[in-house]
Amino acid sequence: MTLSVIGAGLGRTGTASLKVALELLGLGRCHHMSEVFGSPDQIDLWVKAANGAPDWPAIFKGYGAAVDFPTAAFWRELADYYPGAKIILSLRDPEKWYESTQETILSPALTAGFHHMPFAPVVKSVVHGFFDGEIHDHDHLIKKFNQHNEDVIRTIPKDRLLVFEAKDGWAPLCAFLGKPVPAEPFPRVNSKEEMKPMMTAMAARFAVGMSAAERDAAIKTARETVHGRKPDA
Repeated sequence: MTLSVIGAGLGRTGTASLKVALELLGLGRCHHMSEVFGSPDQIDLWVKAANGAPDWPAIFKGYGAAVDFPTAAFWRELADYYPGAKIILSLRDPEKWYESTQETILSPALTAGFHHMPFAPVVKSVVHGFFDGEIHDHDHLIKKFNQHNEDVIRTIPKDRLLVFEAKDGWAPLCAFLGKPVPAEPFPRVNSKEEMKPMMTAMAARFAVGMSAAERDAAIKTARETVHGRKPDA
Protein backbone atom coordinates (compact mmCIF):
# COMPACT_ATOMS: atom_id res chain seq x y z
CA MET A 1 0.00 0.00 0.00
CA THR A 2 1.19 3.51 -0.80
CA LEU A 3 -0.05 6.89 0.35
CA SER A 4 -2.80 8.32 -1.82
CA VAL A 5 -3.46 11.34 0.41
CA ILE A 6 -0.98 13.47 2.37
CA GLY A 7 -2.28 15.95 4.92
CA ALA A 8 -0.14 19.09 5.03
CA GLY A 9 -2.27 20.82 7.66
CA LEU A 10 -0.76 21.31 11.10
CA GLY A 11 -2.14 19.68 14.22
CA ARG A 12 -5.30 21.28 15.68
CA THR A 13 -6.72 22.12 12.25
CA GLY A 14 -9.32 19.36 12.32
CA THR A 15 -6.83 16.63 11.46
CA ALA A 16 -8.43 13.99 13.67
CA SER A 17 -11.79 14.56 12.00
CA LEU A 18 -10.09 14.43 8.61
CA LYS A 19 -8.44 11.13 9.56
CA VAL A 20 -11.80 9.59 10.37
CA ALA A 21 -13.34 11.05 7.20
CA LEU A 22 -10.63 9.62 4.95
CA GLU A 23 -11.01 6.20 6.52
CA LEU A 24 -14.78 6.34 6.04
CA LEU A 25 -14.19 7.14 2.37
CA GLY A 26 -12.27 3.89 1.99
CA LEU A 27 -8.71 5.17 1.72
CA GLY A 28 -7.45 2.62 4.23
CA ARG A 29 -5.85 3.38 7.57
CA CYS A 30 -4.88 7.01 8.01
CA HIS A 31 -1.71 7.87 9.92
CA HIS A 32 -1.99 10.49 12.67
CA MET A 33 0.13 11.47 15.66
CA SER A 34 -2.08 9.19 17.75
CA GLU A 35 -0.55 6.27 15.81
CA VAL A 36 2.87 7.19 17.19
CA PHE A 37 2.07 7.38 20.90
CA GLY A 38 2.07 3.68 21.71
CA SER A 39 4.54 2.45 19.10
CA PRO A 40 8.27 2.24 19.89
CA ASP A 41 8.93 1.41 16.22
CA GLN A 42 7.13 4.53 15.03
CA ILE A 43 8.95 6.66 17.58
CA ASP A 44 12.31 5.37 16.40
CA LEU A 45 11.44 5.80 12.71
CA TRP A 46 10.22 9.37 13.12
CA VAL A 47 13.27 10.40 15.16
CA LYS A 48 15.44 9.05 12.33
CA ALA A 49 13.35 11.01 9.83
CA ALA A 50 13.88 14.17 11.88
CA ASN A 51 17.60 13.48 11.78
CA GLY A 52 17.60 13.29 7.99
CA ALA A 53 17.26 9.52 7.50
CA PRO A 54 13.59 8.85 6.74
CA ASP A 55 12.29 5.41 5.79
CA TRP A 56 8.91 6.39 4.41
CA PRO A 57 7.84 2.89 3.30
CA ALA A 58 8.47 1.59 6.82
CA ILE A 59 6.75 4.53 8.50
CA PHE A 60 3.64 4.30 6.35
CA LYS A 61 3.46 0.53 5.94
CA GLY A 62 -0.21 -0.43 6.03
CA TYR A 63 -1.45 3.17 5.64
CA GLY A 64 -3.25 4.67 2.66
CA ALA A 65 -3.28 8.25 3.93
CA ALA A 66 -1.54 10.43 6.51
CA VAL A 67 -2.50 13.64 8.31
CA ASP A 68 -1.42 15.71 11.32
CA PHE A 69 2.03 15.82 12.87
CA PRO A 70 4.57 14.33 12.30
CA THR A 71 3.52 14.00 8.63
CA ALA A 72 2.72 17.68 8.11
CA ALA A 73 6.26 18.71 9.04
CA PHE A 74 7.58 16.67 6.09
CA TRP A 75 5.03 17.66 3.47
CA ARG A 76 7.64 18.72 0.92
CA GLU A 77 9.60 15.47 1.12
CA LEU A 78 6.46 13.36 1.09
CA ALA A 79 4.90 15.20 -1.83
CA ASP A 80 8.05 14.40 -3.83
CA TYR A 81 8.35 10.82 -2.57
CA TYR A 82 4.70 10.02 -3.35
CA PRO A 83 4.13 11.98 -6.59
CA GLY A 84 0.75 10.34 -7.16
CA ALA A 85 -0.63 11.39 -3.77
CA LYS A 86 -3.07 14.24 -3.42
CA ILE A 87 -2.35 16.93 -0.81
CA ILE A 88 -4.92 18.27 1.65
CA LEU A 89 -4.12 21.45 3.54
CA SER A 90 -6.47 21.65 6.52
CA LEU A 91 -6.90 25.17 7.88
CA ARG A 92 -8.62 27.15 10.60
CA ASP A 93 -8.58 30.69 11.93
CA PRO A 94 -4.99 31.36 13.11
CA GLU A 95 -6.01 32.84 16.48
CA LYS A 96 -8.34 29.94 17.22
CA TRP A 97 -5.62 27.54 16.14
CA TYR A 98 -3.11 29.14 18.52
CA GLU A 99 -5.59 29.09 21.40
CA SER A 100 -6.33 25.43 20.76
CA THR A 101 -2.66 24.44 20.73
CA GLN A 102 -2.07 26.16 24.06
CA GLU A 103 -4.94 24.29 25.67
CA THR A 104 -4.10 20.89 24.18
CA ILE A 105 -0.99 19.68 22.36
CA LEU A 106 1.26 22.58 23.45
CA SER A 107 -0.38 23.30 26.78
CA PRO A 108 1.79 24.40 29.74
CA ALA A 109 0.55 21.46 31.83
CA LEU A 110 1.51 18.94 29.16
CA THR A 111 4.85 20.63 28.58
CA ALA A 112 5.66 20.37 32.30
CA GLY A 113 5.54 16.57 32.18
CA PHE A 114 6.77 16.29 28.64
CA HIS A 115 10.25 14.88 29.21
CA HIS A 116 8.89 11.77 30.93
CA MET A 117 6.63 10.78 28.04
CA PRO A 118 7.79 7.85 25.89
CA PHE A 119 7.00 9.70 22.67
CA ALA A 120 8.81 12.87 23.79
CA PRO A 121 11.66 12.41 21.27
CA VAL A 122 9.23 12.69 18.35
CA VAL A 123 7.39 15.68 19.79
CA LYS A 124 10.65 17.45 20.61
CA SER A 125 12.44 16.78 17.33
CA VAL A 126 9.45 17.20 15.01
CA VAL A 127 6.73 19.34 16.60
CA HIS A 128 8.78 21.55 18.89
CA GLY A 129 11.50 21.68 16.25
CA PHE A 130 9.00 22.83 13.64
CA PHE A 131 8.21 25.83 15.85
CA ASP A 132 11.89 26.48 16.65
CA GLY A 133 11.23 25.53 20.27
CA GLU A 134 9.05 28.64 20.75
CA ILE A 135 5.93 26.61 21.49
CA HIS A 136 4.18 29.24 23.65
CA ASP A 137 5.16 32.41 21.78
CA HIS A 138 1.96 33.77 20.23
CA ASP A 139 3.51 35.87 17.47
CA HIS A 140 6.06 33.25 16.51
CA LEU A 141 3.50 30.44 16.27
CA ILE A 142 1.06 32.52 14.25
CA LYS A 143 3.86 33.53 11.88
CA LYS A 144 4.96 29.90 11.44
CA PHE A 145 1.37 28.77 10.94
CA ASN A 146 0.68 31.35 8.24
CA GLN A 147 4.03 30.86 6.53
CA HIS A 148 3.54 27.10 6.43
CA ASN A 149 0.13 27.40 4.84
CA GLU A 150 1.36 29.95 2.30
CA ASP A 151 4.31 27.70 1.38
CA VAL A 152 2.04 24.72 0.74
CA ILE A 153 -0.39 26.74 -1.39
CA ARG A 154 2.45 28.33 -3.38
CA THR A 155 4.30 25.04 -3.94
CA ILE A 156 1.70 22.36 -4.65
CA PRO A 157 -0.03 22.54 -8.06
CA LYS A 158 -3.67 23.55 -7.79
CA ASP A 159 -4.94 20.34 -9.35
CA ARG A 160 -3.13 18.34 -6.68
CA LEU A 161 -4.13 20.46 -3.66
CA LEU A 162 -7.31 20.86 -1.63
CA VAL A 163 -7.41 23.72 0.87
CA PHE A 164 -9.96 22.49 3.36
CA GLU A 165 -11.70 23.37 6.62
CA ALA A 166 -13.69 20.82 8.58
CA LYS A 167 -16.70 23.13 8.47
CA ASP A 168 -16.73 22.65 4.66
CA GLY A 169 -18.02 19.12 5.22
CA TRP A 170 -18.04 16.24 2.76
CA ALA A 171 -18.73 17.99 -0.55
CA PRO A 172 -15.32 19.51 -1.45
CA LEU A 173 -13.41 16.57 0.02
CA CYS A 174 -15.40 13.98 -1.91
CA ALA A 175 -15.24 15.99 -5.13
CA PHE A 176 -11.45 16.29 -4.77
CA LEU A 177 -11.02 12.56 -4.14
CA GLY A 178 -13.67 11.38 -6.59
CA LYS A 179 -15.70 9.68 -3.87
CA PRO A 180 -19.48 9.65 -3.33
CA VAL A 181 -20.74 11.76 -0.42
CA PRO A 182 -21.59 9.52 2.57
CA ALA A 183 -25.05 9.64 4.09
CA GLU A 184 -23.65 10.20 7.57
CA PRO A 185 -22.58 13.63 8.86
CA PHE A 186 -18.97 14.71 8.49
CA PRO A 187 -17.09 13.48 11.58
CA ARG A 188 -16.33 15.91 14.40
CA VAL A 189 -13.78 14.46 16.83
CA ASN A 190 -10.95 15.60 19.10
CA SER A 191 -12.46 18.96 19.91
CA LYS A 192 -10.67 21.19 22.40
CA GLU A 193 -13.28 20.26 25.01
CA GLU A 194 -12.58 16.56 24.40
CA MET A 195 -8.82 16.98 24.29
CA LYS A 196 -8.25 19.06 27.42
CA PRO A 197 -9.18 16.35 29.96
CA MET A 198 -7.01 13.84 28.09
CA MET A 199 -4.05 16.24 27.99
CA THR A 200 -4.46 17.00 31.70
CA ALA A 201 -4.55 13.31 32.58
CA MET A 202 -1.54 12.61 30.38
CA ALA A 203 0.41 15.44 31.95
CA ALA A 204 -0.43 14.22 35.46
CA ARG A 205 0.61 10.69 34.59
CA PHE A 206 4.01 11.58 33.20
CA ALA A 207 4.80 14.36 35.62
CA VAL A 208 5.32 11.79 38.39
CA GLY A 209 9.03 11.79 37.63
CA MET A 210 9.22 15.42 38.72
CA SER A 211 9.11 16.77 42.20
CA ALA A 212 6.08 18.89 43.09
CA ALA A 213 8.28 21.98 43.16
CA GLU A 214 9.78 21.23 39.73
CA ARG A 215 6.36 20.54 38.25
CA ASP A 216 4.86 23.74 39.67
CA ALA A 217 7.83 25.82 38.53
CA ALA A 218 7.65 24.40 35.00
CA ILE A 219 3.93 25.09 34.73
CA LYS A 220 4.38 28.62 36.13
CA THR A 221 7.17 29.40 33.65
CA ALA A 222 5.20 28.08 30.69
CA ARG A 223 2.02 29.93 31.68
CA GLU A 224 3.88 33.20 32.08
CA THR A 225 5.45 32.72 28.68
CA VAL A 226 2.04 32.02 27.11
CA HIS A 227 0.61 35.24 28.49
CA GLY A 228 3.55 37.31 27.28
CA ARG A 229 5.19 37.93 30.64
CA LYS A 230 8.88 37.24 31.02
CA PRO A 231 9.39 34.58 33.74
CA ASP A 232 11.35 35.51 36.81
CA ALA A 233 15.05 34.77 36.56
